[in-house]
Amino acid sequence: MPKLLDNINLPSDLRELPSDLLKKVANELRMEVLNLVSNTGGHLSSSLGVIELTIALHYVFNTPDDVLIWDVGHQSYPHKILTGRKDRMFTIRQRHGISGFPKRSESLYDSFGTAHSSTSISAALGMACAARKKGNLDRKHIAVIGDGAISSGMAFEALNNAGVMDDINLLVILNDNHMSISPPVGALNRYFTYLMQGRFYAAVDNKVKKEFLHTNQDIKINNDNEFSIKNSVVSKTFFEEFGFNYSGPIDGHDINLLVSYFQNLKSNYGLNFLHIVTKKGKGYDLAEKDPILYHGLGKFNLQTGIISANKKELKKTFSQIFGCWICDMANEDSNLIGVTPAMREGSGLVDFGEFFPDRYFDVGISEQHAVTFAAGMACDDLKPVVAIYSTFLQRAYDQLIHDVAIQNLDVTFAIDRSGLVGADGATHSGNYDISFLRCIPNLIIATPSDENEQRLLLTTCYKYKGPSAVRYPRGEVIGVNVSIKLDTVKIGYGIVRRLGKNIVILGFGTLVNNAMIVANKKDFTVADMRFVKPLDENLIISLAKNHNAIVTLEDNAILGGAGSAVLEVLNKNNFQIPVLQLGIPDRFIDQGDLKQLNHEIGLDPEGIESSIISTFKNLYV
Repeated sequence: MPKLLDNINLPSDLRELPSDLLKKVANELRMEVLNLVSNTGGHLSSSLGVIELTIALHYVFNTPDDVLIWDVGHQSYPHKILTGRKDRMFTIRQRHGISGFPKRSESLYDSFGTAHSSTSISAALGMACAARKKGNLDRKHIAVIGDGAISSGMAFEALNNAGVMDDINLLVILNDNHMSISPPVGALNRYFTYLMQGRFYAAVDNKVKKEFLHTNQDIKINNDNEFSIKNSVVSKTFFEEFGFNYSGPIDGHDINLLVSYFQNLKSNYGLNFLHIVTKKGKGYDLAEKDPILYHGLGKFNLQTGIISANKKELKKTFSQIFGCWICDMANEDSNLIGVTPAMREGSGLVDFGEFFPDRYFDVGISEQHAVTFAAGMACDDLKPVVAIYSTFLQRAYDQLIHDVAIQNLDVTFAIDRSGLVGADGATHSGNYDISFLRCIPNLIIATPSDENEQRLLLTTCYKYKGPSAVRYPRGEVIGVNVSIKLDTVKIGYGIVRRLGKNIVILGFGTLVNNAMIVANKKDFTVADMRFVKPLDENLIISLAKNHNAIVTLEDNAILGGAGSAVLEVLNKNNFQIPVLQLGIPDRFIDQGDLKQLNHEIGLDPEGIESSIISTFKNLYV
């Protein structure tokens, strides 16, 4: 029997269906997402949770003329399927394939590129202001934001700004699923729970509206009636204080109810806020029971699930090495505090949170707050460790400079996901941190080449009384033996890993291992520099005197990176020697397999060797 989804290539096709078939479309779309992610990997739980919401939005609103923005974008797979990309979804998160997040260059239906949290309301508000200026007052602007994302300061800045604007057509949909990536935290989550406890109001409200709909499909809900119903049961909501017309909470999986609300809100010009309640992983029992496990995953078997599908023993990751280290360090030092902006699982802090609950702080999706919060602790002689992804540290750059570095406070940054990250693409890559960190006074920057070095340099930077950062990549470790001791190394000193001739490779980070493969083949020298700041200037000059050329190697942008720091040292010492800088080129690198990406930009062993040979072909034998 043919599926309805087979004939839905664009939202205009969806709108031709009678509303009583939308439940069937939802069932088919949910299976489409399940089959897709089980075969390609990707973000599952969040996409399953918005199936009905996605269909209802595209059914009622005239996308892409009406603007639809998905905050973060993990949940955009159903949206992509319904907006002309169904036949290419098998390429999602792969090189030259469909992005795992909304992307303007990919589709007119992706109104705004999202991948970092809490940007949707600001972007939608900006578009609404542009529409007002152009006289396009009929265009709708819809921001879908989760309960985790709306706790971020940026979302509140946007709500605050919107509340004083006239002639703005903006609908904010709060997708309340009691989950971000980690479990929800903070007072706002408690407030949402309070609203949810008022379900008896929602039940009365929904019953009244269903009666209207049963009587006459075309009737609109009178705002005065809604106001009187609401205020007879619950007080004015937080969002109404911002100037929004608040509705809800309602069941986000009741597609007919969603459609009726959207039809009403579509004709209600101004600032509107709809609170819906959904369940991450909806429709797939294993994902409903463990939405964190099924948030972002690789290929898996739909019948047996992810655990049964991955029986082989996996290598540890750099995040897990950090997780072991912080627990060991906390046992030694009672002043150690762990801080994360809503990335407990990804950063490797699950065990730390369980073993040291009084010293663990998940501050929610609030990177700026996380850094200044840690700075405040450091003022009173605690020793905070901020576990944060490189791409998210960018959001707290001012706080890092102003609140930590200028005051020379003892905060250690454990920077995960440095370098390219693979399938998540340019929005999540961490290839700028060396460039934006090394210009900051007082800050130490360490770049471990393997998991044992990671542990050594974490301990070294932690015991340094001042701001420091240790950056390490996503994924599996190199495979060396890791010492259980909490040893340190001398700050600002590198180490020669292999002594060869003619050409020396100065490596920063885990690409040292690729350098060693090339060096063993060509008899080059390799130095593991360990620190970008302070840089081992004596080692650089010493090696420069005994070699004919220098190669710098890093998984950071070439512009302003570690190689540039080496050039500054050579220039300061009036030392002239040919230098080849290898790193990430000056362009955004889209999603793909990490090995494939490194091959394309010449950072795998073959690429490194080829670049050296073509640049210095007369300098080695």
